[in-house]
Amino acid sequence: MPPSADAQIPDALVPGGSRSLDALKHEVQRRADRGMPPLGGISPEDARAALVQIDSLSREQWALAWSSIADQHFAQAQSSPASAREHYWHAWRLHHFARWPVENTPAKQRAKQRALEAFRSYSRLLDPTMEVVRIPFEGREIVAYLRLPANVRPAPLVFGIAGLDSRKEDIAAFSDRYLQQGVGLFAIDLPGTGEAPIATATTDSDRMFSAALDYLATRPDVDAARIVVQGRSWSGYWAAKLAHTERARLRGTVVHGGPVHGYFQPDWLPRSLASDEYLYDYFPATAALFGADSMEDLLARAKKFSLRDSGLLDQPSAPMLLVNGARDSQIPIADVFVLFEHGDAKEAWVNPAGGHMGRSPEWPANAIFEQVVMPWMLRRLQS
Repeated sequence: MPPSADAQIPDALVPGGSRSLDALKHEVQRRADRGMPPLGGISPEDARAALVQIDSLSREQWALAWSSIADQHFAQAQSSPASAREHYWHAWRLHHFARWPVENTPAKQRAKQRALEAFRSYSRLLDPTMEVVRIPFEGREIVAYLRLPANVRPAPLVFGIAGLDSRKEDIAAFSDRYLQQGVGLFAIDLPGTGEAPIATATTDSDRMFSAALDYLATRPDVDAARIVVQGRSWSGYWAAKLAHTERARLRGTVVHGGPVHGYFQPDWLPRSLASDEYLYDYFPATAALFGADSMEDLLARAKKFSLRDSGLLDQPSAPMLLVNGARDSQIPIADVFVLFEHGDAKEAWVNPAGGHMGRSPEWPANAIFEQVVMPWMLRRLQS
């Protein structure tokens, strides 16, 4: 079981499961070798160069090691214009992993800012361009990315929400896959993470997404009548909620591995936080999302999020696609059935051998996206 409070281990990673330092380093390299989350996009060589610098579970040391390799790529990007885009990409991925999954040391906070700088330098070199959107919101601002296909106006849009430990940059980085289908992409952070103007997630944080939809409705280059929300992992929660609260403005929502009810219960959440599917620091990342300072505080805050208990799920909804793996140790597969048992009819794809988000050796993330999620979104946007 995870510790009762992150303060008990001020600068030590909490490995998933019971991994030792050597086992954790081996697992990190294995995931980098295979392009597995959260190491996708980091080369095996860069992973080895970072890991050789690490001899403890110190969060600060881990962040510094990954950022040191990132800074090399950043310097190469600035000195080699012909390969700048490639090196900015690698600098972003490495700084992004240095801050992963939550920015809770000085080096991780620096890595967050450097990751943003590297990503925006990369995005400026794209064609079509990627726009950094800033939307006034409750005295602060929503920062998001918008990228549209070159010759489609107004463009249908996927409204992509990042997860617990991913960021909007993770969504925007793969915008080519949407543009190739004549679809634009709007990428936004999860409340309580990244640059979201809501620092701690509360049950009404979806007002941030409603404000973003308001903004998109003012854009003549966006077809506001053809928008699908894509939620991944934790953001699947907000996709499920928006399917009900914003059903009039959405063609559909994808709840891909998202929590709904069972995840928030005290008989599930503590066990899930010890999952070896999650690389490390699952509890600190989750506690930061909720603004909790102990397991007891986290459980009290989390229970309020149940969509079943709120009664919302019995109301009409936009069409929904539910995706997950039957063996998910982070989000209970039972939450898919909670959605089935309430409200309007829904579609689902469940991998019996899949873990979180349905992933398995036979069904890696890219295959699920290309063969399941994207075709469903295109059908909804074209209907």
